[in-house]
Amino acid sequence: MSASFGRFFDGESGLGLTVELHVDIAAETLRLTHEDLPMGSQYWPLWAIRALSDQARDDQLVLSLKADASLDSALIKTARLTVDDADMVATLRRLCTDLTKKDIAHGTLRKVVTRSGLAAGAIALMIFVILPAMAGTFATLIPIEREIAWGRAIMGQMERSLGGRGADLVCRNPKGLKALETMTTRLTERADIRYDLDISVFDHRMVNAFAAPGGQIVLMRGLIEKAKGPGEVAAVLGHEIGHVEARDVTRNALRTAGSAGLLSMVLGDFSGGSAAVVVANYTLNASYTREAETEADLFALKLLAGSSTNAEGMADFFDSLSKLERLGPSLPTYLASHPETTTRAEAARAFARTQGYTTPILSQREWKDLRSICD
Repeated sequence: MSASFGRFFDGESGLGLTVELHVDIAAETLRLTHEDLPMGSQYWPLWAIRALSDQARDDQLVLSLKADASLDSALIKTARLTVDDADMVATLRRLCTDLTKKDIAHGTLRKVVTRSGLAAGAIALMIFVILPAMAGTFATLIPIEREIAWGRAIMGQMERSLGGRGADLVCRNPKGLKALETMTTRLTERADIRYDLDISVFDHRMVNAFAAPGGQIVLMRGLIEKAKGPGEVAAVLGHEIGHVEARDVTRNALRTAGSAGLLSMVLGDFSGGSAAVVVANYTLNASYTREAETEADLFALKLLAGSSTNAEGMADFFDSLSKLERLGPSLPTYLASHPETTTRAEAARAFARTQGYTTPILSQREWKDLRSICD
C-alpha cells in the first residue's frame, strides 16, 4: 500500500479538501481520507476512475469517478480529485486500466435513439405533410414574374446537369424554331392560356419532356426523333402545357426546394447549393400525382381537339413508350416518370374516335424542319 495527498472538490460547495490517498491493490480501490468527508473516507474503484481530458499539465491528474460505480452512497457525481504527486500519478496510470476511457452515461443510447426518431419523424412530417400543403398554397400566391425568374434559374441548372454550358443545349435552327412556333400557335390559339409559354428544344438524346415554373417547357431532341409524326410531339407538348396551367410544376418545385433546403440544413449545407441542384434534377425527372397526370392528359386532349389535331398521335406515342418497358433500367425518363402508358393510350384512342374532321398539325415539310431543329 502506498500513501499520498490530493485536492478533493465535491462539486457542490466549492470547498477543497486536502485528502490522504491510499491505494489498496488487493481491494482494487483508492481510498480518500479526511475528517470532513462523510464517515471520514470515500472509496473509488480503480477500474471506475477516469482522467479528465484536455489537461494542461502532463505531470498532474484530474480525476472523476464513473457515476454508476460508487461504493459509497455519499459519493457525489460531480466530485473531482487533483493528484500532483509523481509517484501516485504513476501508480494510478499503471493500475487504472480504464483511466482514459470515454463513458457513455446510462440511458444515453436510448435518449439518442428516441430523440433521433423524433427528429426524423419531424422531418418526415415537414417533407410529406406540411411542405406539400404549403407548396400548394404558395403555388397560387407567388407572382408570375417571380415564378418566371425562378424557372429560368432552374432551366440553367438543368442545362448544366445535362452537360451544357450556358445555352449550349438549346437548339436554334431557324426553320425548326418556326415549325415549333407553328405547332404551339395552332395548339393553343383557341385555348385560354394564362402563361406566355417559352418552349425550346434541348439537343439531348433523352426521350423526355419537362416543364419548369413560369411557363417554360423543354422538349428533348430524343423525343422528337422517337416520334413517328408531329401529332405525337403535339400531344406531349399539350400534356406539359397542362402541367404548367395547373401550376403542378411550380407546386412540385416549391415542395422539392423546401425538402431539399430542410435536408441541406440538417446535413450542414447552409449555402443551399445542393438544394438548387436537387430542384433542377427533380424537375428534369418530375413525377406528378395520378390525379395531376390525368388532368394533364385531359388538358392535352382538349388542346388537340381545339386545334383539330387527331388524338391518335397521343395514343401512338404512349404505344411506343409501352414497347420500351422491356428495356428495364434503360427505360427512358419520360416513361419512367409517367406510368400506365397502356391505359393512357387506350383513353386517347377512345377520345380520337369521338373527333370529327382533323388535319395534321404540321405539314410534311414543317415536320421535317422540326426534326432538324438541332442541326
